[in-house]
Amino acid sequence: MDGKQSAAMLAPPTTPPTNPVAQLQVRIKELETGFRAWLAKQPTAVEAAVVTATSAAQGAFIGALMGSLTSDAAIPSPPPNAPGFNPQAMASLKQAQAFTGGPLVQARNFAVMTGTNAGISCVMRRIRGVEDMQSSMVAAFGSGAMFSLVSGMGGPNQALNAVTSGLFFALVQGGIFKASEKFSQPPADDMFYSRTKGMLTSLGLQNYEKNFKKGLLNDATLPLLTDSALRDVKIPPGPRLLILDHIQRNPDLVKR
Repeated sequence: MDGKQSAAMLAPPTTPPTNPVAQLQVRIKELETGFRAWLAKQPTAVEAAVVTATSAAQGAFIGALMGSLTSDAAIPSPPPNAPGFNPQAMASLKQAQAFTGGPLVQARNFAVMTGTNAGISCVMRRIRGVEDMQSSMVAAFGSGAMFSLVSGMGGPNQALNAVTSGLFFALVQGGIFKASEKFSQPPADDMFYSRTKGMLTSLGLQNYEKNFKKGLLNDATLPLLTDSALRDVKIPPGPRLLILDHIQRNPDLVKR
C-alpha cells in the first residue's frame, strides 16, 4: 500500500487535454498574420491582385447565396423583338434583373463589385498612405461603374450608365463614411490614439490596441516606433513587421 502511494506521488502530473478548437484558431491567426506580413512586402501590383482575387471570391460566394435565395423571384427576359416592349421598359427590366438574377448572375455581379472595390482601395492606400473618405469614394465609384457594366443595368448608353452608377455608389459611400465618423467619435481619453487605432484597424491588428495604450505609445510616438519598443509591449514578430512597414510606407510619418 505504501509503495503504491509513493509511486503515485512520484508520478509526473498529467497535463490537461488541449482544446483542438482553440489550437486551430491560434494557428489560423498565425497564418493570417504571416500572410499579411508577406503581402505587405510585395509590390503594389501583387498586393492589389491578391486582394482583388480574394475579395472577388468572397463576393461571388455571397452573390451565389443571395441568387439561390431569390431564384424564385428571377425575372425572365422577353424576346428583343417583343411587340409593345419599348426601350425604357427594357432598361427597367435589366435594372431589376441585376438584383434578382440567378446564382451565377449574382455571383458574377458581386464578384466584380467587391473585387474592384478592394483592388482600388489597396492601390489608393499604397499611394496615399491613408484610408480616408476620398479613397473610399474613389473605390466605390470604380465598383459602381464596373457593376453597371457587367450587370447591364440602366439604358442603352453603357458609358453614361457606368458614370452615373459610379457617382451614386461614391455618394452613398461618402455618406456612410461621414455617418460612421459622426456616430463613432472616440472617447475623450482616446483622443491621442485616433491615428494609432486607425493604423491598427487598417492592418487587422485591433487586438493590440491595448498593448499600445499600456505602453503609452500614442499618435505622437508613431514616427519613433522601433522593433524593441513594440517588443516591450509584448507585440509578436509578425504584427511588429506589419506596423513598422506601414510607418515606413506612410509619407507623413516618415517626414515627421
